[in-house]
Amino acid sequence: MRSQIEGSRAVAETVARCRPEVICAYPISPQTHIVEALSGIVASGELAPCEFVNVESEFAAMSVAIGASATGARAYTATASQGLLYMAEALFNASGLGLPIVMTVANRAIGAPINIWNDHSDAMSQRDSGWIQLYAESNQEAADLHVQAFRIAEELSLPVMVCMDGFVLTHAVEGVDVPSQEQVDAILPPYRPRQVLDPDAPMTIGAMVGPDAFTEVRYLAHQRHREALTVIPRIADEFAQEFWRSSGGLVRPYGCLGAETVVVALGSVLGTLKDTVDELRTEGLSIGVLGVTTFRPFPSSAVRAVLRGARRVVVLERALAVGMGGIVAADVRGSVPEASIATVIAGLGGRPVTKASLRAMLTDAAAGRLDPLTFLDLKDDVVERELRRTG
Repeated sequence: MRSQIEGSRAVAETVARCRPEVICAYPISPQTHIVEALSGIVASGELAPCEFVNVESEFAAMSVAIGASATGARAYTATASQGLLYMAEALFNASGLGLPIVMTVANRAIGAPINIWNDHSDAMSQRDSGWIQLYAESNQEAADLHVQAFRIAEELSLPVMVCMDGFVLTHAVEGVDVPSQEQVDAILPPYRPRQVLDPDAPMTIGAMVGPDAFTEVRYLAHQRHREALTVIPRIADEFAQEFWRSSGGLVRPYGCLGAETVVVALGSVLGTLKDTVDELRTEGLSIGVLGVTTFRPFPSSAVRAVLRGARRVVVLERALAVGMGGIVAADVRGSVPEASIATVIAGLGGRPVTKASLRAMLTDAAAGRLDPLTFLDLKDDVVERELRRTG
């Protein structure tokens, strides 16, 4: 049933319908409302025999999730920002062991200086950790992606993080159709792990691997991610048939057919981009939007199929590779090396990405006036003053 609900609550209720057996919780803004809501659901007995584990840190949260998953339990946790970095070592262990853990990342900037607002710096910093990364455009998609994430994780035996913009989505109240238990059960079967630590059938996982085999281990992990590029759209199609709405998949083109300029982006900024592009198209500008839902593994073929006809490509990023520039842009450039690609860094630390700013930027892009690297709404006077002071 569709209702007005906070994004965090919608995700919590959806995760509960996925029947997790162990939920590991350590609070950090802006994901706290998710695990708070789940704690209430567990305490009510609705999820019995689910165990809600309060831990002392984010590192412990992922460590408990690893132990739970390795013993055959469906495991879930959530984090953000510094918390994701604190569990970085365990993230690599979870993927290296092939454990199908699902985690919500409520995207938030990384300090210093400390900043609790939204950008994609946290998840982008862990893009090579071996986790599948899915990015939600809206709270409806955030809820839907969690159902698909458990299915993807367990079919591939790989961990999945669902990224939703902190505060912009997690704390926004909007209309969401929270999946029913019957709908979720129809697409998500009971968890059947590929490997289980069982005293009655002893085995070893995560043992030391020397130089003679480590390359092959990493290659096999890479191949599982390549397999995911087929599995993810198939599960998205099955979801659409069961739920009567399209959500998830690899990429989501919007007005790209025949567009001379295409803007590539991830997350909630896509909504503002689409509104801005709609206005510009009525004024005669040929512009489309390509939303990337699956960032890892990167869907190069799908991206190339959309962008190969565009004269200009703009990649709008909510994270910065200091000393280099764009993160997503590097992957796009590798997928479409012949394209003219400009990178726009926007919305760092929660700065609003407004239609007015996007309109001016896209007008420049369509006219070929956009620099290869642009910082949207950069306060040039502040930067120049500080450069003079420190120079």
